[in-house]
Amino acid sequence: MRRSLSGLARFICTPCVTKHRLFVWLPERTLPDHAVIAFARNDDYFFGILQSKVHELWTRGLGTQLREVESGFRYTPTTTFETFPLPENPATEATGKVENAARTLCHLRAGWLNPPGVGAAELEKRTLTNLYNQRPTWLAQAHERLDRDVHAAYGWEWPLEDDEVLSRSSK
Repeated sequence: MRRSLSGLARFICTPCVTKHRLFVWLPERTLPDHAVIAFARNDDYFFGILQSKVHELWTRGLGTQLREVESGFRYTPTTTFETFPLPENPATEATGKVENAARTLCHLRAGWLNPPGVGAAELEKRTLTNLYNQRPTWLAQAHERLDRDVHAAYGWEWPLEDDEVLSRSSK
């Protein structure tokens, strides 16, 4: 893993099991443990595709679930990532839009997680899980923008029903 991360200032990670399929950037010096899936990529486009609803639907459809939904879903690289069809030859404009939407989402999340002037007790409550449990309007809008741009990268219209997304992804 260290060899793959060499030269990258950051890389993408997601927990193996989580209620919300979230991807985050971690600094190169971080060594993830066995409960984290790491991607040796540092581009916002790839991050945006992974954080999209298209990828989430795919992972929920092909991953495994622990007991009830609230316990979370397991992300397995062999069944949920290696089988996931990335957009084929998206236009430069489409990749740029996904990159921008992904950067905006990360910026908004970081601003909520670590706002200036907030005390330590409040910061402890500001986790991504708590944020996604609340799903404020600004977060839903940032995800919708990302999802619209990811659909465009696939050459799909917006919106599509979940079943249609999975059907198109499977082809």
